[in-house]
Amino acid sequence: MRNLDMTALRSFVAVADHGGVTRAAGVLNFTQSAVSMQLKRLEDMLDVVLLDRSNRKIALTPTGEQLLGYARRIIDMNDEAMSRLTSEVFEGEVVIGVPHDIVYPVIPRVLHRFNTEFPRMKVQLVSAYTSKLKADFARGQVDVILTTEANPDAEAEVLDTRPMAWIGAPGGTAWRQRPLRYASAKTCIFRASVIRALEEAGIDWESAVETEQDRTVEATISADLAVCAMIEGTEPPQLARIEHNGELPTLGMQKICMYSQDRGAGQVLDRLTAMLRAHYTGGESLARPALREVARVRA
Repeated sequence: MRNLDMTALRSFVAVADHGGVTRAAGVLNFTQSAVSMQLKRLEDMLDVVLLDRSNRKIALTPTGEQLLGYARRIIDMNDEAMSRLTSEVFEGEVVIGVPHDIVYPVIPRVLHRFNTEFPRMKVQLVSAYTSKLKADFARGQVDVILTTEANPDAEAEVLDTRPMAWIGAPGGTAWRQRPLRYASAKTCIFRASVIRALEEAGIDWESAVETEQDRTVEATISADLAVCAMIEGTEPPQLARIEHNGELPTLGMQKICMYSQDRGAGQVLDRLTAMLRAHYTGGESLARPALREVARVRA
């Protein structure tokens, strides 16, 4: 197996960027003869000519131009890996708060990718209702929160707007029963608007559970003993959207929003919010960005 030498690649890129061995040597803090030796070593390893030395100013050959793109990427990846895996500046903790009903499917994907890029960062995931998450955010206890709101605050970044949907057991019939058995936790932000929609539609209903726990709600619905309302596309795999053909009222739209504040995480927080934004909006690639400025995060 043959491996490209990083020092030789850096010398080659420096010569290409600065137009000659002399300036490249100054940038690299090498002697001119050392840079020339590295270039010769790289050409011998690849058995190609990388530089056109026929003129006073060194120019790249077509093969050299082809190698230059690879060399830049190899050096960038090497430097990024070394920075993130060996530097203490990417150690610390980031706290993210997410309502239980929108944890899936986005959050596991984002956290997995984040851990890959920042393996020495600790992520604390807080799952709670929007009202509690906003209170924790206001007290400075979390770095970033996602919320589900019809009318978010001015500082919120709206990531997506989706319709609400009626949710029940797969193939269930609870939604046909009257009075309709409705299940939600007492602190669910959707509860008041869902009940209002049922009453405006003249549909009799009754509460199926008395709980503050989402797992209790999900278990009741999975047993086909009740129905609930969720943002479309966020229902867990053991539940399903109800195709009611207009027999249940429409529930309007909800916004998935993001609030963030820098508590010392700096660039790490920027990357986390970019990942969340990309998964909801598709407006930003998840490809690794070049590291420009390194900020020390809170230990």
